[in-house]
Amino acid sequence: MTQHNETIIPSSEAAIRTDEALRRRGDDRIAFLKGFLREPKGVGSIIPSSRQMERRLARVARLAAATSVVELGPGTGGTTRSFLRAMPHGASLMAIELDALFADHVRRSVHDSRLIVHQGSAEAIGEALASYRMPAPQAVISGIPFSTMPAEIGRRIIEAVRDVLAPGGCFVAYQFRDAVARLANPILGEPDCDELELVNIPPMHVYRWLKPAN
Repeated sequence: MTQHNETIIPSSEAAIRTDEALRRRGDDRIAFLKGFLREPKGVGSIIPSSRQMERRLARVARLAAATSVVELGPGTGGTTRSFLRAMPHGASLMAIELDALFADHVRRSVHDSRLIVHQGSAEAIGEALASYRMPAPQAVISGIPFSTMPAEIGRRIIEAVRDVLAPGGCFVAYQFRDAVARLANPILGEPDCDELELVNIPPMHVYRWLKPAN
């Protein structure tokens, strides 16, 4: 009996979804590079985070069980999409972005009813949460570059995060340098997690601080 190898041809719908995902990834990279050239001190890297970094952040921030999450510095929205994929269907994610062009890009390119895009400073996280009546977040994830901002602003951001976190919640920061740890340790204590993601350009430290449950 002659065996014939069956060629599996992807459906047109799957092919279209793949093409759209690739096009979106390319658009994100172009927008990210433009943002870096426009304001290099305000962007943590020249290209968006890798898939491996996105998955690590979702795991460290325990997003699978989180119903209220804040992302500081979503950039072009690559991490935002990955966080939404990891979160429960009934959850809410607020993305706070200082750069107006990045904020508009995320609004146009990420279509998910669970997402709120807020253009403003991370220092005002408490006011942003109150304005949208969001509950205290179980996770705040930050990609903003603490190493390039004045130390006093960095401290105020971390204090604001501490004040809004739900009991037992976590603050996760992914950074190339250790400036965030030097700023956060006196405020939040020692991180309970410090991992290094090598499959990213550049390699990034992923820190996590936990707020006491009581």
